[in-house]
Amino acid sequence: MSYTTAGQPQGKAMSYTNLIREAMIGEIVAINGYRYHIASTDNKELRELWHHIMEDEKKHYGMFLELLRYYDKEEYKRYMKAKKDVKITGTIKEDYSPEISKGILLNFLREDIKGELEAVILYEEHLLKIPYADIRNVFSNIINDEKEHTEELTIALLKLDKDKYGPISRI
Repeated sequence: MSYTTAGQPQGKAMSYTNLIREAMIGEIVAINGYRYHIASTDNKELRELWHHIMEDEKKHYGMFLELLRYYDKEEYKRYMKAKKDVKITGTIKEDYSPEISKGILLNFLREDIKGELEAVILYEEHLLKIPYADIRNVFSNIINDEKEHTEELTIALLKLDKDKYGPISRI
């Protein structure tokens, strides 16, 4: 059973460690979405933008995981065990399928903006519940990255979509 529906948390995180886990779920959803979008176009600039943002989301996942391992001693213990037990070799081939229409790519951009805005809302709510300075600092830094992603994606949308978005000035 999944904790999320369409990437949205469905539970109520009650502990600091579960607030971190909830944030990690959001980052995984974002990474998967950006990977799919990268594979859906051969537009070099759009692929580079999505890749840049995906790399930030991976960094965020790692930042949250470090916090989780620090604050949840059982998680850290399981990490140390898994590090010894899990053996994976080989690579996965990168590919793309340029069968996606321009309209769908624009939808992807709008979905991505929605996801970044949702991350800001969720992480700001978490800040209100967390008294620990180090956790708050990580959330604050990631919030700023998510706001930057919102603006980067909006600029891409405005450049690629011929339609107007109200009074937003064209780039």
